Amino acid sequence: QVQLVESGGGLVQAGGSLRLSCAASGSTFSILAMGWYRQAPGKQRELIASISSSGTTTNYANSVKGRVTISRDNAKNTVYLQMNSLKPEDTAVYYCNVLTGNLGYWGQGTQVTVSS
Repeated sequence: QVQLVESGGGLVQAGGSLRLSCAASGSTFSILAMGWYRQAPGKQRELIASISSSGTTTNYANSVKGRVTISRDNAKNTVYLQMNSLKPEDTAVYYCNVLTGNLGYWGQGTQVTVSS
């Protein structure tokens, strides 16, 4: 079992920045890829960024490419999402997800609200 706790969400003006963190505990030795999803009201949850176990490979959704950076600190079992140039359409609940073999785990989500 892996437990995930996200932090760093909040209210920010358009053009601002936020850094989300997701700390894992439990069977962290089994964690492989990590990622961030988001879900806006009335929309499906979408994957916006992922990072490989070593941190050498990252992928981004087109909607956030160039504005966000995913990183991880395996010593701290933490994954980060640095978000810059935020837009009102980035408003959503952001979820951390980790993969361990054939199981995935979710955090509780953190709200990001971008005002225009």
